[in-house]
Amino acid sequence: MIVFREPSEVPAGFGPSVIAIGKFDGVHSGHRAVIDRARVAAEDAGARVVAVTFDRNPLSLLRPEICPAPLVSLDQKLHLLAEQGVDATLVLRFDEQLASLTARAFVEHVLVDALGVVKVLVGEDFRFGRGGAGDPALLGELGAEFGFRADVVGDVEGGGRRVSSTWVRTLLAEGDVEGAARLLGRPHAVQGEVVHGLKRGRELGFPTANLSADVEGFIPADGVYAGWLVDEGPSAEAAAMHAVTRYPAAISVGTNPTFDDVLVRQVEAYVLDETDLDLYGHRVSVTFTDRIRGMVAFEGIEPLIAQMTHDVADVRAALS
Repeated sequence: MIVFREPSEVPAGFGPSVIAIGKFDGVHSGHRAVIDRARVAAEDAGARVVAVTFDRNPLSLLRPEICPAPLVSLDQKLHLLAEQGVDATLVLRFDEQLASLTARAFVEHVLVDALGVVKVLVGEDFRFGRGGAGDPALLGELGAEFGFRADVVGDVEGGGRRVSSTWVRTLLAEGDVEGAARLLGRPHAVQGEVVHGLKRGRELGFPTANLSADVEGFIPADGVYAGWLVDEGPSAEAAAMHAVTRYPAAISVGTNPTFDDVLVRQVEAYVLDETDLDLYGHRVSVTFTDRIRGMVAFEGIEPLIAQMTHDVADVRAALS
């Protein structure tokens, strides 16, 4: 997938394009419905599928006091969009300049001039342009003027309510990774670099890969989870040359309340049956498939080790 960081990077004559516009936070099933429609339309028109998104949630600038934590990082989002068959993504920097752009100027300079749009697909709640003045109806009017079609893709529903990033975020905050996976269409994952920790897991017989504090992606509620650790290699540059390996893992999220000496929440993964795996400095992805239990403090080392042994058995059963 081609990634453009601003409209000026798009080469002349790039179109025709069928464009899906949105924040795409999490690239959940509602987002994928829009992209699926775009793929079908692009095939019919002999066009490229292009996603137009933002480098941050617009609320971080417009209403920072209510801006939620993102479900995925920008890098994760781009990877997920590529997996959905998007040919190119234009990542717009959401700053004061973009926020002040009128709806008409956004359509003319971004969609028409840069991308050669023939069709645009958006959700029902789509707003664009200065002050959110643009809506799907205005997009249709501008499409008639500039020679493209605007279609609205209806909401995807599950369990009697609209699938949304907010709902996914709520489920993850409750530790319901199974429910979140149903809305996402895949298990939720975080990623980051493996760093040195207190090495307490190794002392207890369960050596863990500790993710750095700047982990990418929304961290679920504290607890123990079953899932997978994917080793992507020692650096972003080397990842393309590195043989990606997936390991079954018991994952712990929290502050280690038994010892009460970890100041910030951390994600650590014990790779089943691997006691000598050296992942320090590697970039890894940790996927959450099942919640095993909540996080609790134990009265001493022995009860903790007994519970960890039981947790690993439960994880093994869940992943089998």
